[in-house]
Amino acid sequence: MLASLTEIWLVKNITVDSPIAFVRKYYVQWIVATLLLSIYMSLLYGLYVPNWEFQAPSLTLSTNGPQIVRCGVRGSLEPPCNAVGYIDRYFLGEQHLYRRPVYRRTKECSVNSPDYGPLPPHSPEWCLAPFDPEGILSSLMAVLTCFVGLNFGHILLHYKGQTHTVVMWSISSFTLLISGFGLQVLGIPFSKPLYTLSYMFITAGASGLVLTIIFYMVDVKHFRKPMVLLQWMGMNALIIYALAACDIFPAAVQGFYWHSPENNLVDGVESLLQAVLHSSKWGTFVFVLLGILFCIGEVAKQSSENRAPPSLYRTLQNPDTIPVQAVAGAQKAGRSEPMSTLEHDWAPSKLSTVSSADDDSKNQLS
Repeated sequence: MLASLTEIWLVKNITVDSPIAFVRKYYVQWIVATLLLSIYMSLLYGLYVPNWEFQAPSLTLSTNGPQIVRCGVRGSLEPPCNAVGYIDRYFLGEQHLYRRPVYRRTKECSVNSPDYGPLPPHSPEWCLAPFDPEGILSSLMAVLTCFVGLNFGHILLHYKGQTHTVVMWSISSFTLLISGFGLQVLGIPFSKPLYTLSYMFITAGASGLVLTIIFYMVDVKHFRKPMVLLQWMGMNALIIYALAACDIFPAAVQGFYWHSPENNLVDGVESLLQAVLHSSKWGTFVFVLLGILFCIGEVAKQSSENRAPPSLYRTLQNPDTIPVQAVAGAQKAGRSEPMSTLEHDWAPSKLSTVSSADDDSKNQLS
Protein backbone atom coordinates (compact mmCIF):
# COMPACT_ATOMS: atom_id res chain seq x y z
CA MET A 1 0.00 0.00 0.00
CA LEU A 2 2.85 2.38 0.79
CA ALA A 3 4.38 1.79 -2.63
CA SER A 4 0.97 2.45 -4.23
CA LEU A 5 0.59 5.72 -2.34
CA THR A 6 3.96 6.96 -3.54
CA GLU A 7 3.05 5.98 -7.09
CA ILE A 8 -0.18 7.99 -6.89
CA TRP A 9 0.96 11.08 -4.99
CA LEU A 10 4.74 11.44 -5.34
CA VAL A 11 5.39 10.83 -9.04
CA LYS A 12 6.15 13.96 -11.06
CA ASN A 13 3.82 14.72 -13.98
CA ILE A 14 6.49 15.11 -16.62
CA THR A 15 7.17 13.43 -19.96
CA VAL A 16 9.98 10.89 -19.98
CA ASP A 17 12.07 11.43 -23.09
CA SER A 18 15.55 10.86 -21.64
CA PRO A 19 17.27 9.09 -18.74
CA ILE A 20 17.46 12.39 -16.85
CA ALA A 21 13.70 12.89 -17.23
CA PHE A 22 13.19 9.31 -15.95
CA VAL A 23 15.15 10.15 -12.80
CA ARG A 24 13.31 13.45 -12.33
CA LYS A 25 9.94 11.71 -12.57
CA TYR A 26 10.62 9.02 -9.95
CA TYR A 27 13.38 10.35 -7.72
CA VAL A 28 10.94 11.06 -4.84
CA GLN A 29 10.03 7.36 -4.77
CA TRP A 30 13.70 6.44 -4.50
CA ILE A 31 14.12 8.91 -1.64
CA VAL A 32 11.24 7.24 0.22
CA ALA A 33 12.76 3.82 -0.41
CA THR A 34 16.14 5.01 0.86
CA LEU A 35 14.48 6.42 3.97
CA LEU A 36 12.75 3.11 4.71
CA LEU A 37 16.04 1.28 4.19
CA SER A 38 17.80 3.64 6.61
CA ILE A 39 15.11 3.08 9.26
CA TYR A 40 15.39 -0.70 8.90
CA MET A 41 19.19 -0.81 9.07
CA SER A 42 19.33 1.64 11.98
CA LEU A 43 16.86 -0.36 14.07
CA LEU A 44 18.30 -3.74 13.10
CA TYR A 45 21.86 -2.87 14.13
CA GLY A 46 21.34 -0.02 16.59
CA LEU A 47 18.36 -1.02 18.75
CA TYR A 48 19.22 -2.42 22.17
CA VAL A 49 17.50 -5.75 22.87
CA PRO A 50 17.16 -6.42 26.64
CA ASN A 51 16.51 -9.71 28.40
CA TRP A 52 12.97 -10.94 27.96
CA GLU A 53 10.71 -13.77 29.02
CA PHE A 54 7.85 -15.70 27.47
CA GLN A 55 5.34 -18.33 28.47
CA ALA A 56 6.50 -21.62 27.02
CA PRO A 57 3.92 -24.16 25.84
CA SER A 58 3.43 -27.12 28.18
CA LEU A 59 5.23 -29.74 26.11
CA THR A 60 7.07 -31.23 29.09
CA LEU A 61 7.39 -30.50 32.76
CA SER A 62 10.80 -28.96 32.17
CA THR A 63 9.46 -26.42 29.69
CA ASN A 64 6.34 -25.52 31.61
CA GLY A 65 6.15 -21.95 32.91
CA PRO A 66 7.91 -18.70 32.02
CA GLN A 67 11.26 -18.90 30.24
CA ILE A 68 13.89 -16.14 30.39
CA VAL A 69 15.97 -15.32 27.31
CA ARG A 70 19.15 -13.42 28.12
CA CYS A 71 20.18 -10.87 25.50
CA GLY A 72 21.38 -7.38 26.45
CA VAL A 73 23.01 -6.79 23.04
CA ARG A 74 22.81 -4.59 19.94
CA GLY A 75 22.99 -5.64 16.33
CA SER A 76 22.49 -9.36 16.91
CA LEU A 77 20.98 -11.36 14.07
CA GLU A 78 20.64 -14.56 16.08
CA PRO A 79 17.12 -16.01 16.66
CA PRO A 80 16.62 -14.96 20.30
CA CYS A 81 18.09 -11.45 20.38
CA ASN A 82 17.38 -9.66 17.08
CA ALA A 83 15.61 -6.32 16.82
CA VAL A 84 12.96 -7.71 14.45
CA GLY A 85 11.53 -10.00 17.13
CA TYR A 86 11.94 -7.39 19.87
CA ILE A 87 9.82 -4.80 17.99
CA ASP A 88 7.10 -7.36 17.25
CA ARG A 89 6.96 -8.46 20.90
CA TYR A 90 6.81 -4.84 22.06
CA PHE A 91 4.07 -3.61 19.72
CA LEU A 92 2.12 -6.76 18.85
CA GLY A 93 2.50 -8.82 21.99
CA GLU A 94 3.67 -12.36 22.48
CA GLN A 95 0.20 -13.86 21.99
CA HIS A 96 -0.05 -12.47 18.43
CA LEU A 97 3.20 -13.96 17.11
CA TYR A 98 3.81 -17.11 15.11
CA ARG A 99 4.20 -20.11 17.43
CA ARG A 100 6.18 -22.33 15.06
CA PRO A 101 9.02 -20.21 13.67
CA VAL A 102 11.57 -21.45 11.22
CA TYR A 103 14.38 -21.63 13.77
CA ARG A 104 12.54 -24.58 15.33
CA ARG A 105 14.16 -26.54 12.47
CA THR A 106 17.76 -25.71 13.42
CA LYS A 107 20.12 -28.23 15.01
CA GLU A 108 19.77 -26.51 18.37
CA CYS A 109 15.99 -26.97 18.37
CA SER A 110 15.20 -30.16 16.43
CA VAL A 111 16.59 -33.68 16.40
CA ASN A 112 15.22 -33.99 12.84
CA SER A 113 16.97 -30.85 11.54
CA PRO A 114 16.56 -29.43 8.91
CA ASP A 115 12.95 -30.50 9.52
CA TYR A 116 10.72 -29.97 12.54
CA GLY A 117 11.08 -32.48 15.33
CA PRO A 118 11.36 -33.03 19.08
CA LEU A 119 13.66 -30.82 21.09
CA PRO A 120 17.17 -32.24 21.58
CA PRO A 121 18.64 -32.59 25.07
CA HIS A 122 19.87 -29.34 26.60
CA SER A 123 18.20 -27.23 23.91
CA PRO A 124 18.24 -23.46 24.50
CA GLU A 125 15.17 -21.85 26.02
CA TRP A 126 14.41 -19.71 22.98
CA CYS A 127 13.55 -22.76 20.85
CA LEU A 128 9.94 -22.51 22.08
CA ALA A 129 9.75 -18.72 21.82
CA PRO A 130 7.31 -17.17 19.30
CA PHE A 131 8.56 -15.21 16.30
CA ASP A 132 6.75 -13.64 13.36
CA PRO A 133 8.66 -13.83 10.04
CA GLU A 134 6.33 -11.21 8.55
CA GLY A 135 6.40 -8.65 11.34
CA ILE A 136 6.66 -4.89 11.47
CA LEU A 137 10.34 -4.34 10.75
CA SER A 138 10.68 -7.08 8.15
CA SER A 139 7.68 -5.61 6.29
CA LEU A 140 9.75 -2.50 5.55
CA MET A 141 12.03 -4.60 3.37
CA ALA A 142 9.02 -6.14 1.68
CA VAL A 143 7.96 -2.59 0.76
CA LEU A 144 11.41 -2.05 -0.75
CA THR A 145 10.86 -5.13 -2.90
CA CYS A 146 7.67 -3.49 -4.18
CA PHE A 147 9.67 -0.38 -5.11
CA VAL A 148 12.07 -2.56 -7.10
CA GLY A 149 9.09 -4.06 -8.93
CA LEU A 150 7.79 -0.56 -9.65
CA ASN A 151 11.13 0.35 -11.17
CA PHE A 152 10.92 -2.64 -13.52
CA GLY A 153 7.41 -1.59 -14.50
CA HIS A 154 8.52 1.99 -15.14
CA ILE A 155 11.24 0.72 -17.48
CA LEU A 156 8.69 -1.33 -19.39
CA LEU A 157 6.37 1.69 -19.59
CA HIS A 158 8.82 4.31 -20.81
CA TYR A 159 11.32 2.34 -22.89
CA LYS A 160 9.27 1.23 -25.88
CA GLY A 161 11.90 -0.89 -27.63
CA GLN A 162 11.91 -4.51 -26.45
CA THR A 163 15.69 -4.77 -26.79
CA HIS A 164 16.15 -1.64 -24.70
CA THR A 165 13.82 -3.08 -22.06
CA VAL A 166 15.80 -6.32 -21.92
CA VAL A 167 19.07 -4.42 -21.54
CA MET A 168 17.77 -2.16 -18.76
CA TRP A 169 16.17 -5.07 -16.89
CA SER A 170 19.38 -7.09 -17.18
CA ILE A 171 21.48 -4.23 -15.81
CA SER A 172 19.09 -3.75 -12.89
CA SER A 173 18.95 -7.50 -12.12
CA PHE A 174 22.71 -8.06 -12.18
CA THR A 175 23.27 -4.93 -10.10
CA LEU A 176 20.93 -6.29 -7.43
CA LEU A 177 22.51 -9.74 -7.50
CA ILE A 178 26.07 -8.41 -7.23
CA SER A 179 25.03 -6.07 -4.42
CA GLY A 180 23.38 -8.93 -2.52
CA PHE A 181 26.40 -11.21 -2.72
CA GLY A 182 28.68 -8.30 -1.84
CA LEU A 183 26.66 -7.54 1.29
CA GLN A 184 26.82 -11.20 2.25
CA VAL A 185 30.60 -11.10 2.01
CA LEU A 186 30.63 -7.96 4.16
CA GLY A 187 28.72 -9.73 6.92
CA ILE A 188 25.00 -9.28 6.20
CA PRO A 189 23.69 -12.85 5.85
CA PHE A 190 20.87 -14.11 3.68
CA SER A 191 17.97 -14.39 6.11
CA LYS A 192 14.32 -14.65 5.07
CA PRO A 193 12.86 -14.44 8.62
CA LEU A 194 14.73 -11.16 9.18
CA TYR A 195 14.32 -10.08 5.53
CA THR A 196 17.88 -8.74 5.51
CA LEU A 197 19.09 -6.33 2.85
CA SER A 198 21.24 -8.98 1.18
CA TYR A 199 18.26 -11.35 1.02
CA MET A 200 16.09 -8.62 -0.53
CA PHE A 201 18.73 -7.82 -3.16
CA ILE A 202 19.25 -11.47 -4.06
CA THR A 203 15.57 -12.35 -4.35
CA ALA A 204 14.70 -9.16 -6.26
CA GLY A 205 17.65 -9.59 -8.62
CA ALA A 206 16.91 -13.27 -9.26
CA SER A 207 13.23 -12.51 -9.90
CA GLY A 208 14.16 -9.68 -12.25
CA LEU A 209 16.58 -11.91 -14.14
CA VAL A 210 13.97 -14.67 -14.55
CA LEU A 211 11.44 -12.06 -15.71
CA THR A 212 13.95 -10.76 -18.26
CA ILE A 213 14.62 -14.24 -19.64
CA ILE A 214 10.92 -15.04 -19.96
CA PHE A 215 10.21 -11.64 -21.55
CA TYR A 216 13.02 -12.22 -24.05
CA MET A 217 11.81 -15.72 -24.95
CA VAL A 218 8.09 -14.91 -25.18
CA ASP A 219 7.86 -11.30 -26.39
CA VAL A 220 11.08 -10.94 -28.35
CA LYS A 221 11.75 -14.43 -29.78
CA HIS A 222 8.12 -15.65 -29.57
CA PHE A 223 9.01 -19.01 -28.00
CA ARG A 224 5.64 -19.38 -26.30
CA LYS A 225 5.01 -23.12 -26.22
CA PRO A 226 7.67 -23.84 -23.56
CA MET A 227 5.92 -21.28 -21.33
CA VAL A 228 2.49 -22.93 -21.41
CA LEU A 229 2.92 -24.19 -17.85
CA LEU A 230 3.90 -20.74 -16.58
CA GLN A 231 0.95 -19.21 -18.42
CA TRP A 232 -1.43 -21.67 -16.78
CA MET A 233 0.12 -20.99 -13.37
CA GLY A 234 -0.28 -17.25 -13.88
CA MET A 235 -3.94 -17.66 -14.81
CA ASN A 236 -4.57 -19.78 -11.70
CA ALA A 237 -2.20 -18.08 -9.27
CA LEU A 238 -4.61 -17.94 -6.32
CA ILE A 239 -5.48 -21.62 -6.61
CA ILE A 240 -1.82 -22.63 -6.75
CA TYR A 241 -0.99 -20.41 -3.80
CA ALA A 242 -3.79 -21.94 -1.73
CA LEU A 243 -2.78 -25.49 -2.64
CA ALA A 244 0.88 -24.84 -1.80
CA ALA A 245 0.59 -22.58 1.23
CA CYS A 246 -2.14 -24.57 2.98
CA ASP A 247 -0.73 -28.01 2.06
CA ILE A 248 -4.11 -28.94 0.59
CA PHE A 249 -2.80 -30.88 -2.40
CA PRO A 250 -0.10 -32.85 -0.49
CA ALA A 251 -2.61 -33.61 2.27
CA ALA A 252 -5.17 -34.82 -0.24
CA VAL A 253 -2.69 -37.12 -2.00
CA GLN A 254 -0.98 -38.35 1.14
CA GLY A 255 -4.35 -39.01 2.77
CA PHE A 256 -4.39 -42.39 1.00
CA TYR A 257 -1.98 -44.76 2.72
CA TRP A 258 -1.51 -48.43 3.62
CA HIS A 259 -1.70 -49.32 7.34
CA SER A 260 0.27 -46.23 8.46
CA PRO A 261 0.48 -42.60 7.22
CA GLU A 262 4.14 -43.10 6.23
CA ASN A 263 3.07 -45.62 3.56
CA ASN A 264 1.33 -43.08 1.34
CA LEU A 265 1.49 -42.81 -2.43
CA VAL A 266 3.86 -39.82 -2.60
CA ASP A 267 6.44 -41.11 -0.15
CA GLY A 268 6.16 -44.59 -1.62
CA VAL A 269 7.01 -43.43 -5.15
CA GLU A 270 9.91 -41.33 -3.87
CA SER A 271 11.28 -44.24 -1.80
CA LEU A 272 10.96 -46.56 -4.80
CA LEU A 273 12.97 -44.21 -7.01
CA GLN A 274 15.62 -43.84 -4.32
CA ALA A 275 15.92 -47.63 -4.06
CA VAL A 276 16.10 -48.11 -7.84
CA LEU A 277 18.78 -45.42 -8.29
CA HIS A 278 20.62 -46.37 -5.07
CA SER A 279 20.77 -42.71 -4.09
CA SER A 280 18.44 -40.62 -1.95
CA LYS A 281 19.41 -37.37 -3.70
CA TRP A 282 19.08 -38.66 -7.26
CA GLY A 283 15.85 -40.45 -6.38
CA THR A 284 14.35 -37.25 -4.98
CA PHE A 285 15.58 -35.32 -8.05
CA VAL A 286 13.91 -37.75 -10.48
CA PHE A 287 10.76 -37.68 -8.34
CA VAL A 288 10.60 -33.88 -8.66
CA LEU A 289 11.19 -34.07 -12.43
CA LEU A 290 8.36 -36.56 -12.81
CA GLY A 291 6.07 -34.21 -10.90
CA ILE A 292 6.99 -31.33 -13.20
CA LEU A 293 6.45 -33.46 -16.32
CA PHE A 294 3.08 -34.59 -14.98
CA CYS A 295 1.99 -30.96 -14.52
CA ILE A 296 3.20 -30.05 -18.01
CA GLY A 297 1.32 -33.00 -19.49
CA GLU A 298 -1.90 -32.03 -17.75
CA VAL A 299 -1.59 -28.42 -18.90
CA ALA A 300 -0.88 -29.48 -22.49
CA LYS A 301 -3.87 -31.83 -22.40
CA GLN A 302 -6.17 -29.06 -21.18
CA SER A 303 -4.82 -26.70 -23.82
CA SER A 304 -5.47 -29.21 -26.60
CA GLU A 305 -9.00 -29.90 -25.35
CA ASN A 306 -9.83 -26.20 -25.23
CA ARG A 307 -8.37 -25.50 -28.67
CA ALA A 308 -10.72 -24.48 -31.47
CA PRO A 309 -11.17 -26.81 -34.48
CA PRO A 310 -8.36 -26.61 -37.09
CA SER A 311 -10.78 -25.39 -39.74
CA LEU A 312 -11.66 -22.39 -37.60
CA TYR A 313 -7.98 -21.61 -37.05
CA ARG A 314 -7.34 -21.75 -40.77
CA THR A 315 -10.29 -19.45 -41.37
CA LEU A 316 -9.20 -16.92 -38.77
CA GLN A 317 -5.59 -17.01 -39.90
CA ASN A 318 -6.64 -16.60 -43.55
CA PRO A 319 -9.46 -14.05 -43.60
CA ASP A 320 -8.96 -13.65 -47.36
CA THR A 321 -10.73 -16.99 -47.81
CA ILE A 322 -13.91 -15.69 -46.20
CA PRO A 323 -14.93 -13.33 -49.01
CA VAL A 324 -14.18 -16.00 -51.64
CA GLN A 325 -16.34 -18.57 -49.89
CA ALA A 326 -19.03 -15.99 -49.23
CA VAL A 327 -19.06 -14.89 -52.88
CA ALA A 328 -19.33 -18.50 -54.05
CA GLY A 329 -22.22 -19.12 -51.68
CA ALA A 330 -23.93 -15.91 -52.72
CA GLN A 331 -23.65 -16.80 -56.39
CA LYS A 332 -25.28 -20.17 -55.77
CA ALA A 333 -28.05 -18.60 -53.72
CA GLY A 334 -28.55 -15.78 -56.19
CA ARG A 335 -27.76 -13.05 -53.62
CA SER A 336 -26.41 -9.68 -54.61
CA GLU A 337 -24.71 -9.18 -51.18
CA PRO A 338 -21.62 -11.42 -51.17
CA MET A 339 -20.95 -11.40 -47.41
CA SER A 340 -22.98 -11.43 -44.26
CA THR A 341 -22.35 -8.91 -41.51
CA LEU A 342 -20.30 -11.38 -39.49
CA GLU A 343 -18.22 -12.40 -42.47
CA HIS A 344 -17.65 -8.79 -43.45
CA ASP A 345 -16.37 -8.00 -39.96
CA TRP A 346 -13.58 -10.53 -40.42
CA ALA A 347 -12.52 -9.09 -43.77
CA PRO A 348 -9.07 -7.43 -43.79
CA SER A 349 -10.36 -4.27 -45.46
CA LYS A 350 -12.85 -3.70 -42.66
CA LEU A 351 -10.21 -4.27 -39.97
CA SER A 352 -7.74 -1.97 -41.63
CA THR A 353 -10.42 0.73 -41.96
CA VAL A 354 -11.30 0.51 -38.27
CA SER A 355 -7.64 0.58 -37.32
CA SER A 356 -7.05 3.66 -39.45
CA ALA A 357 -10.07 5.39 -37.94
CA ASP A 358 -8.82 4.65 -34.45
CA ASP A 359 -5.40 6.05 -35.31
CA ASP A 360 -6.97 9.23 -36.72
CA SER A 361 -9.12 9.71 -33.61
CA LYS A 362 -6.10 9.23 -31.36
CA ASN A 363 -4.13 11.81 -33.36
CA GLN A 364 -6.99 14.29 -33.11
CA LEU A 365 -7.23 13.83 -29.34
CA SER A 366 -3.50 14.23 -28.88
